[in-house]
Amino acid sequence: MYKIKVGISACLLGAPVRFDGGHKRSSFCEQQLGEHFDFHPVCPEMAIGLGAPRPAIRLVKRAGEVRAEASNGSFDVTERLIAFSQQQVRELGFLSGYILCAKSPSCGMERVKVYGGTQGAVKEGVGLYARALMDAHPLLPVEEEGRLNDPLLRENFVLRVFAYHDWQQLCHGGLTAARLLEFHSRYKYLVLCHAPEAYRSLGRLLGRLKGRPLEQVADEYIARLMPALTRCASRRGHTNVLQHLQGYFKRFLSPGQRQELADTIDKYRLGLLPLLVPLTLIRHYLREHPNPYLEQQVYLNPHPESLKLRYSL
Repeated sequence: MYKIKVGISACLLGAPVRFDGGHKRSSFCEQQLGEHFDFHPVCPEMAIGLGAPRPAIRLVKRAGEVRAEASNGSFDVTERLIAFSQQQVRELGFLSGYILCAKSPSCGMERVKVYGGTQGAVKEGVGLYARALMDAHPLLPVEEEGRLNDPLLRENFVLRVFAYHDWQQLCHGGLTAARLLEFHSRYKYLVLCHAPEAYRSLGRLLGRLKGRPLEQVADEYIARLMPALTRCASRRGHTNVLQHLQGYFKRFLSPGQRQELADTIDKYRLGLLPLLVPLTLIRHYLREHPNPYLEQQVYLNPHPESLKLRYSL
């Protein structure tokens, strides 16, 4: 089975690479996501020659510069970490996502402790490897393993990985105006759910497709799409899309069926039902009344059902 390639901090897969010789194995990453993702593990600190166990590394601000030093002051690995990170991230264009270890001075995505100020440690840093990764690949879906415990953030990250991979496949297969328009057609309702203003903006962008270099339009398209999908969809956004989908079935359903669907969507809006309930009903009516345009909508199946990511939304 083909799997999407995703980078990951090696400790999250159980590799004993942490400063204390331990790991931070994530069963969700290893077992559930591992069924669909082909992980590319990296430990920057081990890669630059540090052993395990070793003195812990921490970020220290000195003369306005953030450096990576041993907690006991015995060594400084700033230049080595930066050099490795910059070289490594240049080789990661094949990835469709990345999962980082939280709080790490090399891999932490945000709120990493920085020492050296008058107020002691402040949670304002970014790991040196993580910063290089995000600077080099600003559209790449990146998340920390701890934040994946939040159902909304978990679903959003996986959704973005599949969407970014879909885009990479489009570009790899040969970009044409027709394929770009078809891609946008499939993602319309997903974008509408997450960011209505981006939905309108992307429509206007593709409306001016003629007369502009295709590659330029495509670069602008994905540069708007991925940030739009980074926003977690709200209950209001889902309700809006569900009501749009409902409209396609009005002339096919009996009065009782129309009322049932409307009531189900409204109960979801009020928080009385999970998203899966109205989605299941819409999928049922779609099987009974096929519609090629709706069947292609990524919104209805943004990721494998086996991950059960929409059960608690």
